[in-house]
Amino acid sequence: MLSRLLGTLVLLVLLTRPADASADVRVFVTNEKSDDVTVIDATTRAVVKTIAVGKRPRGVAVSPDGRRVFVANSNSDSVSVIDATKLVVLTTAPAGRDPEGLTLDKAGGRLYVVNENELAVTVLDATSLSIIQKIAVGTEPETAVLSPDGRWVVVSNETSNDVHVIETATNTVVKKIVVPKNPRGMRFTPDGQRLFVASEQAHEISVIDMTQFVVVRSVKTGGSRPVDISITADGKRAYVSHGQSGDVRVFDTTSLEVLATIPVGPRAWWTALTPDGVFLYVTIGRANEVAIIDTRSNTVAARVPCGTLPWGIAIASVP
Repeated sequence: MLSRLLGTLVLLVLLTRPADASADVRVFVTNEKSDDVTVIDATTRAVVKTIAVGKRPRGVAVSPDGRRVFVANSNSDSVSVIDATKLVVLTTAPAGRDPEGLTLDKAGGRLYVVNENELAVTVLDATSLSIIQKIAVGTEPETAVLSPDGRWVVVSNETSNDVHVIETATNTVVKKIVVPKNPRGMRFTPDGQRLFVASEQAHEISVIDMTQFVVVRSVKTGGSRPVDISITADGKRAYVSHGQSGDVRVFDTTSLEVLATIPVGPRAWWTALTPDGVFLYVTIGRANEVAIIDTRSNTVAARVPCGTLPWGIAIASVP
């Protein structure tokens, strides 16, 4: 009788628990002008802490185990490492000139830091933060993304209008792919077969076939200055943020047709999906806030104030 009652109570808890409830999910937002990181509890949507880092923090990435958050301090030429549980800066180390985007390899052992003014990627040991090597890329490199299988790190180059594909096994550039003007944010489909690229000044998104390293299609987004792309776990929808038109447009990843347009605010910049895919967080630079989009209804569910000029965003499932 007691075991049946306990089982019923557990079931009731599971059924009444909100779909997005996960006390260990935290959102990390870099603020360019206030030189800090806003930390948001994804369940309560409350700001739990503001952490001072280096000057002009931009790119942010989470280690695969969810324990550390890496922040690129553009004007300090450094990377800061935040303990995702204690919410304190563990260390800060040199990371090349003008670091912007960054990503980790699949094992979390190497950190790839894009250096805009060096036309290079600095590869760091993710534990010691010692520099392993430099990899030459294109002109004004912006950001980097890792393929789902960990085989590739792709870097977008804003001024040379191309992306460079780095093979992580050798840390060498194996392909340069020309894309429309001013590529910025990128995302792989979950199967790793396609890479979506947002080209800001061309007002286009492009799709790269990663089995052949060729652009198979480019389309105008209908918005102004697309910056970033997030893709749902099923690979069917792409959410594209637009800095100038201040909206997020939802695309069918097969037809590239616009399914919805969601007004969010001026300078809609970088994006991140919660682990369950229910909510999309978008930094709204000119409003000094984050907009939270419910992907089930494609509407803005909430807004959370951040620091001054929020830029990058990453979501950590903290153990």
